[in-house]
Amino acid sequence: MTHHSWRMLGLAALVIACVSGVRVRAQEKTPHPALLIVSKGANALEIANPATLEVVASVPVGTMPHEVAVSDDGKIALVTNYGPHQDGTSLSVIDLNAQKEIHRVSLSNLTGPQGENFGSLVGPHGAQFFDGKFYFTAEGSKKIARYDPATNRVDWVLEIGLNRTHMLVISKRTHTIYTANVNSDSVTAVEPNRDGGLWTHTVIAVGKGPEGIDVSPDGKEVWAANSGDGTVSIIDTQTKKVADTLRLGLQHSNRVKFTPDGKLVLISDIGNGNLLVIDAGTRQLVKKLPLGKTAEGILMQPDGARAFVAASGDNKIIVLDLKTLSPVGQIDGIRDADGMAWAK
Repeated sequence: MTHHSWRMLGLAALVIACVSGVRVRAQEKTPHPALLIVSKGANALEIANPATLEVVASVPVGTMPHEVAVSDDGKIALVTNYGPHQDGTSLSVIDLNAQKEIHRVSLSNLTGPQGENFGSLVGPHGAQFFDGKFYFTAEGSKKIARYDPATNRVDWVLEIGLNRTHMLVISKRTHTIYTANVNSDSVTAVEPNRDGGLWTHTVIAVGKGPEGIDVSPDGKEVWAANSGDGTVSIIDTQTKKVADTLRLGLQHSNRVKFTPDGKLVLISDIGNGNLLVIDAGTRQLVKKLPLGKTAEGILMQPDGARAFVAASGDNKIIVLDLKTLSPVGQIDGIRDADGMAWAK
């Protein structure tokens, strides 16, 4: 290929990036660490440099992606393609160094590794990488499932049986999976039995419309932000019961995240664009930050220095200093930003 042809390809890529509304530096390698941002409006995964707050690549994925998880080695990302009407049936697997989708995993008519009939999974949403594999919810199918990047197949599916199993979080201490079941007003704790076979389900009634969910770094508490009644249910993971309910007056809570040291909890409110900072020990409000039209996805920097919050209605990411609890930067041009992940 001639030098002129390569130049034309580079210009074409730049034009595509400009059309999508994301400022991308031409031909820049994926940084390590990297900030991964789902752009629902562009049907893309944006790869950003957390040091410069510049997007270095935009990778097309499936329709209406919502969440992203990344492998522990920072090489592979998985994006859940939720679909325009919560009807998506695919996952996008991204090679982060190559900056391209390497697999579009169909979730229709699945067969397990032993020939099991898994059926179809609809509305993939929340995702987390754990112990070498990606776990994700299938909201429309009332199930959770697991994707193995080594074999490029879904190798495990589990029935939850509740309405809108939207997000999941996994306790690394106990290997327990917690799911937020929005329309069933509950959280399900899914624990592996010691024999390695069956799983034990415990359904925990919480407030109305639990959506955001996180487990404390010490594994002792799960916080569920209830989008329908403005409360937060705090679950004792040992008793599997609600130990406390915070009445915070949230309009429509979206996500909840502990800081890495477990001292603070951040809660985004899609209803009014505020971010609430709560003291995890005293349960008291520390600060309320207006971020814009809406506030959705939250990501903690692993060293605890900063948090990243999606101001989706303003097409940007707000960078928050966790010591001063003040905005210190932003990434513009991310169309309907939402889920994020940190690739080391």
